[in-house]
Amino acid sequence: MKETRQNKVARLLQKELSLIFQEQTRKTHGTMVSVTRAKISPDMSICTAYLSIFPSEKGEEILENIKASEKTIRYVLGQKVRYQLRIIPELRFFIDDSLDYIDRIDELLKQDAEKHPHTETGEEESEEAEENEKNEEGEA
Repeated sequence: MKETRQNKVARLLQKELSLIFQEQTRKTHGTMVSVTRAKISPDMSICTAYLSIFPSEKGEEILENIKASEKTIRYVLGQKVRYQLRIIPELRFFIDDSLDYIDRIDELLKQDAEKHPHTETGEEESEEAEENEKNEEGEA
């Protein structure tokens, strides 16, 4: 029961925080901040939000600005969710670098494919499937 409430509150906070950041980033052209995940502590006192920042080169600078205006963001959040939550949780922000990590893995896989083009599994699997079909037809 407690986990269900935590998940609902976390989704609510994620949605409202993304709307707040969306409003703020409209003013600054060329940057985009989205909330990829929000987690809340079991006692509903601390919300940890993971932010995806584009362009990622400005990530640290934007995160520092967000942390500096943490109290203002909490106040605006409180205005938006005051009828759903009794206590507005303390906010903690972190950069979610999972997209950069995925891009790096894709880049490495492409480099590997360029170095070893003959080791594609798709061709080998289709040849094995054809052989299996011939063997099954011969047995029947």
